[in-house]
Amino acid sequence: MLINLALAYPELLLAASALCLLVFGAFNPKATGAVGLLAVLTLIGAAAISAFGAHGGSAFSGSLKGDAAAAYASVAIYLASAAAIPLGGNWFARKGVATFEFPVLILLAALGMGMMVSAGDLIALYIGIELQSLALYVLAAMYRDDLKASEAGLKYFVLGALSSGMLLYGSSLIYGFAGSTRFEDIAAAVHQGAHTGVLFGLIFLICGLAFKVSAAPFHMWTPDVYEGAPTPVVGFFAGAPKLAAMVLFARVLYECFPGAIAQWRQVLIILALASITVGAFAGLNQNNLKRLWAYSSIANVGYAILGLAAGNAEGVQAMLVFMVLYIVDVTGFFACLTALSRQGKAMETIEDMAGLFKEQPGIALAMTAFSLSALGLPPFSGFFAKFYVFKAAIALGDPMLMWAAIAGLVGSVVAAFYYLRLIRAMWFQPSAGSTDTPPVDAKVLALGAALFTAPVVWVALNLIDTQARLAAAAFGLN
Repeated sequence: MLINLALAYPELLLAASALCLLVFGAFNPKATGAVGLLAVLTLIGAAAISAFGAHGGSAFSGSLKGDAAAAYASVAIYLASAAAIPLGGNWFARKGVATFEFPVLILLAALGMGMMVSAGDLIALYIGIELQSLALYVLAAMYRDDLKASEAGLKYFVLGALSSGMLLYGSSLIYGFAGSTRFEDIAAAVHQGAHTGVLFGLIFLICGLAFKVSAAPFHMWTPDVYEGAPTPVVGFFAGAPKLAAMVLFARVLYECFPGAIAQWRQVLIILALASITVGAFAGLNQNNLKRLWAYSSIANVGYAILGLAAGNAEGVQAMLVFMVLYIVDVTGFFACLTALSRQGKAMETIEDMAGLFKEQPGIALAMTAFSLSALGLPPFSGFFAKFYVFKAAIALGDPMLMWAAIAGLVGSVVAAFYYLRLIRAMWFQPSAGSTDTPPVDAKVLALGAALFTAPVVWVALNLIDTQARLAAAAFGLN
């Protein structure tokens, strides 16, 4: 029992803190700053426990894993969640709608994500996904004075219910044919390949998870939700939840179906190619930056899935490195958008960014760094992220993966057009008018993330790579 609790300490801390802060906020509704600060400290504490606490084995009859993969993902998720609380809390305060529920919802979402990356059976998988998703639905509609935010929350909820139905149906099929919900038992039942019934269940499960990471053709919710949801909220759920879902993706495929790699690899390659194509070409016609980065995120998820499709430790390692570096990019970019306004109106289009370098040179430089990194241009972090993925895909020698990697390179070239449009507007077009003084919190986070993108990543990459390698080994891969 004590071992079970030791492996679950981060999740128990988050659950207890969320409940206590909810009660505290209910009796002190104006203490939003105190609730936010305590939530940030809780997340930092959970990250520290995940990094240095008990590892190895499983808890609660195999429902919860305490391996290096869970630790790696949990640290990144909790730190990204901690960064989102002051960014979003101060944004809501400036709008005059500050609420203590915001940091509590971030804690609950982080708790769900922690369960997702540690899931050891289909029941824990579903509980973690739903706990995270329900918090994100509310966060998307948090700014109730904005009709677009309410619409975004409703769309996210309705389509999220559809994906949950796919997950449940797929899980029920797998349970019915494999006779267990535990990943180890399912792997033993399909060690010689998935037969038709289990394969149908796996396809439904992959479709449900593809929705959570906004992979095409299950991306339909992403542009509208990104555009309508509050900017700092988008910065949050464009990063950490995708890492959690990708790690869960890896657990399901590598721990449940290691004997069916040849079967599910084809599905992943199709998802990757569709995502890269949709993200690259659909983004060309976008003017709203939040919609543009929605399509950028779809394309980037395609690259991460391409790493998973390799079916070996190098592929999982590439995906883990890619997602952590991507979280920094997307969080920093949306911190820039959070910091920018003109006469109290948010700056969200490419035309709004005209001449930004003259008005806000620091933020313009940061946005340039994030755009070039998302493009995959050296020496920025995005270059290293894509290098890992392409290297893993090509090294396997599989013709389908090699052609998929080539298609990924072409997609990066196509996507360069919309990143360079933004850079051109900021640097070479005449100013659209004076901008408001950016808030310190958003500016500091944006500049810090930009410095990580280059040059800090040159030093940090060695640590990230080492930990990602250990995390990939936790799946029992060679």
